[in-house]
Amino acid sequence: MASSALISDTQSWKDLRAHVEEINKTHLRDLLNHTDRCQSMMVEFDGILIDYSRQRATLDTLKKLFNLAEAAHVKEKIIRMFNGEHINSTENRPVLHVALRAPRDAVINSDGKNVVPEVWHVLDKIRDFSERVRSGSWVGATGKALKDVVAVGIGGSFLGPLFVHTALQTEAEASECARGRQLRFLANVDPIDVARNITGLNPETTLVVVVSKTFTTAETMLNARTMREWISSALGPQAVAKHMVAVSTNLKLVEQFGIDPNNAFAFWDWVGGRFSVCSAVGVLPLSLQYGFSIVEKFLKGASSVDQHFLSAPFEKNIPVLLGLLSVWNVSFLGYPARAILPYSQALEKLAPHIQQVSMESNGKGVSIDGVPLPYQTGEIDFGEPGTNGQHSFYQLIHQGRVIPCDFIGVVKSQQPIYLKDEVVNNHDELMSNFFAQPDALAYGKYQLSSQTPEQLRKENIPEHLVSHKTFSGNRPSLSILLPSLTAYNIGQLLAIYEHRVAVQGFVWGINSFDQWGVELGKSLATQVRKQLHASRKKGESVEGFNFSTKMLITRYLEASADVPSDPSTLLPNI
Repeated sequence: MASSALISDTQSWKDLRAHVEEINKTHLRDLLNHTDRCQSMMVEFDGILIDYSRQRATLDTLKKLFNLAEAAHVKEKIIRMFNGEHINSTENRPVLHVALRAPRDAVINSDGKNVVPEVWHVLDKIRDFSERVRSGSWVGATGKALKDVVAVGIGGSFLGPLFVHTALQTEAEASECARGRQLRFLANVDPIDVARNITGLNPETTLVVVVSKTFTTAETMLNARTMREWISSALGPQAVAKHMVAVSTNLKLVEQFGIDPNNAFAFWDWVGGRFSVCSAVGVLPLSLQYGFSIVEKFLKGASSVDQHFLSAPFEKNIPVLLGLLSVWNVSFLGYPARAILPYSQALEKLAPHIQQVSMESNGKGVSIDGVPLPYQTGEIDFGEPGTNGQHSFYQLIHQGRVIPCDFIGVVKSQQPIYLKDEVVNNHDELMSNFFAQPDALAYGKYQLSSQTPEQLRKENIPEHLVSHKTFSGNRPSLSILLPSLTAYNIGQLLAIYEHRVAVQGFVWGINSFDQWGVELGKSLATQVRKQLHASRKKGESVEGFNFSTKMLITRYLEASADVPSDPSTLLPNI
């Protein structure tokens, strides 16, 4: 395929377009009757079972999708990524988050240099630092041990680590290692987020981790300055060096901020923010909370899927299969959204993290060569843990729009509860719903059945309610069954979704590793920031904006004129 060609120009794409008509003649209740088909649509790897038999697809569909992957050179693109080639061409960078969790003896080159030793140098530094803090050999300015950590970051510097932290909180080994410690994440520039994160904390026992690659991210740095003021006002400016550390590559600005550069932990420009949880961005705060040995298990889980992704044939390759099925749903069946439905409360922050990984990566309108695309890319991701979601948005999924669903279940609960005289234990109750919901979506009820009149009579359903109680079914889903939810399994799950997103981008021919769309809002916010400063400090009127924005800014300035803006007048009172 020539560099300027689009995947939609290939015969493989056209074959799938034509194939949609054939699929539209089928129904999942019939497809699920074919045992051979269902058996071939189950894949196991390292204790994980994937069942995608409830996708609106036949074995012929899969064959055509594999042809599409070949036409899009997916295998070559995977190899190029692992080889450290500059596949992020718009920023002229490699994409090497797989190096962040590679074994110590692995060789992964970037520009002719093995980056794995650099990665492990930082990991060893994190191990040493986190052990000193956790053991009490590193203490705060007043000699007290640092038991509480506030990680300051936004976007990829926040969502991934928060997902892992939330998933580990109730895991038996991890929770024991975290006993007596707190980890909080400050992301939003809204002062309410600051107030919530420092409420109940003592500056004497708090360590702040500022996460910003350039140390210039506006929201993060304002929050960092706010936390610096909180510490300084209580303990004096000299305390900053003992109570604040950085994850950054800009040592000059780190030092200017007041943080000892020796307490800065590096990462690299070949790590995209949304793929950075396995770097110091996530490993440092998570190691401070749980200990490095727990986090190392998480890294090993992710690495296991990396190797599977690189080496497994596509017919058994979990990220490739899931990525191709997403392309099928989005670009051919016309389903723009995807629901991520983990049947584990520990995974409550998975969907918010994958929202960024997926939508920031694949929300593109041009090819990697800058050619406008004649087809839609990306998925609208959302989700909630089951069974909470069942009492929220499942109504739409069952009887409204068709939204492909990822059901994620866990064999062994992190916190099993057995109540006497209950029919099943709590986890069995949860998993009953995990198994039932995909079938309910697939089979539906009443519609297209010759038994409908007889069923209705047996159930005594009034005629005027028949249409309201009709479920069309034929709504696709897939099931991911994890053996447990240890740090290792959490790493596996993360890597599956990361690579799934990459496969989609490889097929669509887009750059999944840049995010230029994030920049426009930032640049416009800079103009507004200057105007707010000029209006508040110099009394200048609002100029240079359209009528609507001018009126909104003016109203905001007038209504907030009496609000104190000096953080030193507020923070000590929180």
